[in-house]
Amino acid sequence: MYTRKNQKNLTSAEKKKFVAALLELKRRGRYDEYVKLHGKYFVSDGEAGVRVGHMSPSFFPWHRRFLLEFERDLQSVDADVTLPYWDWTVDQSPTSSLWADDFLGGTGRASDGQVMTGPFAYAAGNWPINVGVTEEKFLMRDLGHSGAPVALPTRQELAHAVDDPVYDTAPWDSTVTTAGFRNKIEGWTVGADRGWTNHNRVHLWVGGQMTGGTSPNDPVFWLHHTFIDLIWARWQRKHPGASYEPRKKVPAGDPQFGRVISLDEPMDPWGARPSDLLDHERYYRYAE
Repeated sequence: MYTRKNQKNLTSAEKKKFVAALLELKRRGRYDEYVKLHGKYFVSDGEAGVRVGHMSPSFFPWHRRFLLEFERDLQSVDADVTLPYWDWTVDQSPTSSLWADDFLGGTGRASDGQVMTGPFAYAAGNWPINVGVTEEKFLMRDLGHSGAPVALPTRQELAHAVDDPVYDTAPWDSTVTTAGFRNKIEGWTVGADRGWTNHNRVHLWVGGQMTGGTSPNDPVFWLHHTFIDLIWARWQRKHPGASYEPRKKVPAGDPQFGRVISLDEPMDPWGARPSDLLDHERYYRYAE
């Protein structure tokens, strides 16, 4: 059992260890395997095949396993390293310590979004972008989305999602907007006011590679999704009688048959089931 901490409470030594482990995985080529994996399993409503990582009920357990696999690789470099989380309802400024030169570095320059500061700046020579949908080899950010500014989610917006006692509901995709904790957190909306909320809006706020399927190119991905994992744990604590849905396999004839993962079905690429990942305290705890 180990503990995941809020990034703002990390010591200088803990930050250095975390950054060093990230850079070592990148040097080994292992880091980019996670970028590829996330991109592969970013399947949208309009695409054929199983939606296991996004726009589906398994969004939370799939990413929990994804984080665990990555964390184990970090710990193969340094056993003391754990994934920190970024509470974006509190640390909402581009000048927060999260973006300091000794941690993740800051926003990108106006001309091309290239991150120029911190250990992941292209000029430092240790963080080439090798997997992506564009040809740029440098990490990009646009904190706050300067062209059309957006705000990070508020505590009230987050609470609106966590207060929902229903985990998810049919049709189990990005169009579920009236009820269901999962999509209220994942953040897809439809209609005239279409826009990203909660999880999705954080990706948009950071900008650059964080806005696509290969978003783990930006190390902040891990801090963001570790907080998403903590939010799931908080929802479970708030609604002890609630459960992952759907509990049973979606029946043949349903438009979502073969497209979503029920409680005891295996999730690619590991074969783990959502039911295997409901209790995070089998693996780690959170310092809140």
